[in-house]
Amino acid sequence: MEEATKLQYAKRGSLLVKNLQKRHFEAYYCENKEEALKKALELIPQGALVGWGGTMTAKQIGLLEALNQGNYVTLDREKGKTPEEVTEIKYKCFHADFFISGTNGISLDGQLVNLDGNGSRVAPFIFGPKNVLVVVGMNKVTDTVEEAVKRVRTVAAPMNQQRFLRATPCTVTGSCGNCLSEDCICNQLVITRHCSPMGRIKIIVIGENLGF
Repeated sequence: MEEATKLQYAKRGSLLVKNLQKRHFEAYYCENKEEALKKALELIPQGALVGWGGTMTAKQIGLLEALNQGNYVTLDREKGKTPEEVTEIKYKCFHADFFISGTNGISLDGQLVNLDGNGSRVAPFIFGPKNVLVVVGMNKVTDTVEEAVKRVRTVAAPMNQQRFLRATPCTVTGSCGNCLSEDCICNQLVITRHCSPMGRIKIIVIGENLGF
């Protein structure tokens, strides 16, 4: 990464962390993936029951592998052998000590914006797990919450759909078609503007381009 980009990310990241803390999130800035992984494992106690939604960022920093190989009880939906088992794992995540997630967008004033299909990733932000740990690259930071909403609709969702390849316009065109398809993954738009109880949602902002 160019030095200028690294410096800009660090300065914007520092401001973002301060704004998140004002909104009662527990927030940290890490310069790179290695620092972020170390911080995440410091926050999650040994023996904890840990689950996660679909999160490329947590996978990219090595967190999911570390949890599966470490002294934790993990709720990994990829280990479900049938659709019913996968659904059961998703339900169990509501009782986890920690739920790991990325975020589709985040505004510089400290609001999280997420868009989901069936809600199993965004619902734990609202209620359920004792703690939610969000890992997010600086590429997802926008100046305003309105820009964050636009990002999740026009960037994150169409890119995610290239993984799923379901029957939606964005699968074909790569651009949002504002569809009402049965396979639409843009069903639940959640803006988390404040953390209650204080510190329940912990956010690690990473000075790299990660996730979609």
